[in-house]
Amino acid sequence: MSARGGRSAAVLVAAGRGTRAGDGPAKQFRELAGTPVLERAWRSFAATSAIGEIVLVLPESVASAPPAWLVRAPARLVAGGATRTDSVRLGLQALGGEPDTVLVHDGVRPFASVRLIERVLSAARRGPAVPLVPVQDTVKEVDAEGAVLRTLDRARLRRAQTPQGFPTALLREVHERAARSGLGATDDAALCEAEGHRVQGVTGEVTNLKLTTPEDFAYAVWLLESGRVR
Repeated sequence: MSARGGRSAAVLVAAGRGTRAGDGPAKQFRELAGTPVLERAWRSFAATSAIGEIVLVLPESVASAPPAWLVRAPARLVAGGATRTDSVRLGLQALGGEPDTVLVHDGVRPFASVRLIERVLSAARRGPAVPLVPVQDTVKEVDAEGAVLRTLDRARLRRAQTPQGFPTALLREVHERAARSGLGATDDAALCEAEGHRVQGVTGEVTNLKLTTPEDFAYAVWLLESGRVR
């Protein structure tokens, strides 16, 4: 996607096959109010004028024979790898241009707003940026047997979300080094942290939930029906 000529790109990672959401299609392909989760996820990026290119990283079986709604996507479709880290690297390699900044987003987060995307992009022009929301529960650290070791200071804890933003050249280099060393991570900010890069937090959105369990899907339906998200 490059119609607007935006200087930023987005890589949406949707190559996983989670099992905690129950039986049926992979959660990124399930419908919410008649629209697939992944389609809802890419809409906000397509509506952001600064985004000039979108890459969707998919299971190989889907990338090679996509359904009609994916064929119509304003995006490049590529097959993912064995891990999330592999899939992000493949998505970065698939970028057609040389965007200044790139956002990496979970394909199972359907409600990230244009405002959030723009906020992360603004911060990412200066370095790695990640949206964060406060932790509301008390958090305990436990050992392998489940015994509590200590209570963590909730005032200093945050839940990380996506999209996470980066200077494109930096993230490509970080991922290439991670591939050579076999390093993996649950998000891209962690790879940058491991190399000593400063990662800036920006204000996230409590409605920007990651759909993982059946309860998450039920909550997502309620958010839509109540008009809190679109």
